[in-house]
Amino acid sequence: MAETALMTLNRYRLRHHARLKRRNALLILKLLKRPDRLLGMLLIGNTLATIVASALATFLAIHLFGDTGVVVTTIFLTVVILIFSEVAPKTVAALYSDKVSRVVAYPVYLSLILFYPLVWFINVIVNGLLSLLHIKVGSRAHEPLSREELRSVVYDTAGKMSRQYQSMLLGILDLNKALVDDVMIPHHEIVGIDMELPWEMIQQQLAMSPHDWLPVYREDVNQILGILHVRDLASIYVEGKPLNKDILLQSLKEPYFVPQGTPLNIQLLNFQKQRKRIALIVDEYGEMCGLLAVEDILEEIVGEFTTSVSSSTKVDPQSDGSYLVDGAITLRDLNRATQWQFPTRGPRTLNGLIVEYLEALPHTGTCVRIAGYPIEIMQVNENRVIVARIFPKPAEAAIE
Repeated sequence: MAETALMTLNRYRLRHHARLKRRNALLILKLLKRPDRLLGMLLIGNTLATIVASALATFLAIHLFGDTGVVVTTIFLTVVILIFSEVAPKTVAALYSDKVSRVVAYPVYLSLILFYPLVWFINVIVNGLLSLLHIKVGSRAHEPLSREELRSVVYDTAGKMSRQYQSMLLGILDLNKALVDDVMIPHHEIVGIDMELPWEMIQQQLAMSPHDWLPVYREDVNQILGILHVRDLASIYVEGKPLNKDILLQSLKEPYFVPQGTPLNIQLLNFQKQRKRIALIVDEYGEMCGLLAVEDILEEIVGEFTTSVSSSTKVDPQSDGSYLVDGAITLRDLNRATQWQFPTRGPRTLNGLIVEYLEALPHTGTCVRIAGYPIEIMQVNENRVIVARIFPKPAEAAIE
């Protein structure tokens, strides 16, 4: 029981209890640091008990029944040892390893001290033989979990942790899989202030803007002048200063550029180090690809906020079981909202996926099947899919 309980013990729960300074956990960790000594002591006792029991039973059987008693004793003792010394106790120990390990920890430790010379002698021989096979035996540090193993641990917390917290933890683990390209606001959807517009239109845009940060440019977003924090204009109003284009330009902050293809986990750390909240994504030629806010990364972890810098895209369920989907929605958001499995490597939006599949410009009424999902193009504008109707996978496709 001791052998099975100590070897099947949950190591992470044990380390948690050890950090809480629980004596049993500290003692068990001390025993497990040298598994060769622990197993040596346990197996010495186990082997000794088995051999003594066999010798005594054989002696008594021959004394009582003669030579025929050896066969009877062998069968009887095999059944007894198998049931009462192996299967039954080890099954209990495997099912209740925490409780059993706490009970056996101190007896095992005292036995190890008592039989240490014999254990040491056996270990010298065994470790010497193992060294010939290039197996090094000694105190080993525990191996850290990989990212995928951590995901499995989080999945195993179902029922012990709310689904929201579970999704947040999985979101953190998945940050390294996503790039800034996956969550940025595309170039054509960036909302900013064009300084070439009349001042009255700029004032109206400032008053109606739902965003805290706005890029300021001349004629085109690629001619960026800076980033405006709308709240900075409030202090100007409070001071009673007149607001005009020159004052607005003086309030701009230096734009922060990020190369395309940066992983989200690295970019989140960069936002923290640079003390920035808005980044402009540029490609290898320096052309503007999109805009990324720190809130867009946080949404990957905690879910969508009620207000966001990014434009909202919709997935509207219909009475016939289909969904009307905005063509600009990212495939990652679509998969998350519907639990579907559209491929996320390659095009990042539904429109891009359909165009790549068609290898031609989309037209209203065209129907395709991508990843097993029937898709009908409902609305097209400027060669882009604006709205598509998507049906869930047919039963036979889902089975495949």
